[in-house]
Amino acid sequence: MATTQVFVQTDNFDIGDLSERVRADDGTSGAIVTFTGIVRELELSDDKLDALFLEHYPGMTEKALEGIANKARDRWSLGNIVISHRVGRLNLNENIVFVGVGSAHRVNAFEAAQFIMDYLKKEAPFWKKEISSAGETWVEQKQSDLDAADTW
Repeated sequence: MATTQVFVQTDNFDIGDLSERVRADDGTSGAIVTFTGIVRELELSDDKLDALFLEHYPGMTEKALEGIANKARDRWSLGNIVISHRVGRLNLNENIVFVGVGSAHRVNAFEAAQFIMDYLKKEAPFWKKEISSAGETWVEQKQSDLDAADTW
């Protein structure tokens, strides 16, 4: 039986371990797609990014991520789904998010992984602050992220 596992944590995650969780006890998936988001350099208006700080609403965040996974299951026939998202201070080149999806067919796995990321950016209760030598700024939700989710 396919499972959904959701983790919200301050510690880094092990991409190999999470990928294995997508494969575990699922002989029906012929395709596994994973996505890992990392903190990247940004040119800010006054400076360059040093780090991000992410906050969330415990309990509510996990339920929102499970709900997004369930929406994906309503659209595609899927195996295991694993979502891991970090919170707290994240420096450049650190992992932020992992999404892993198993399915019998690659198209479903690719589409479902993208759907989950698009909806995560729109619906999951995370708040992000950019940190640089010029100061700290809370980041507004991007219209491009809202538009991406609306395409589904």
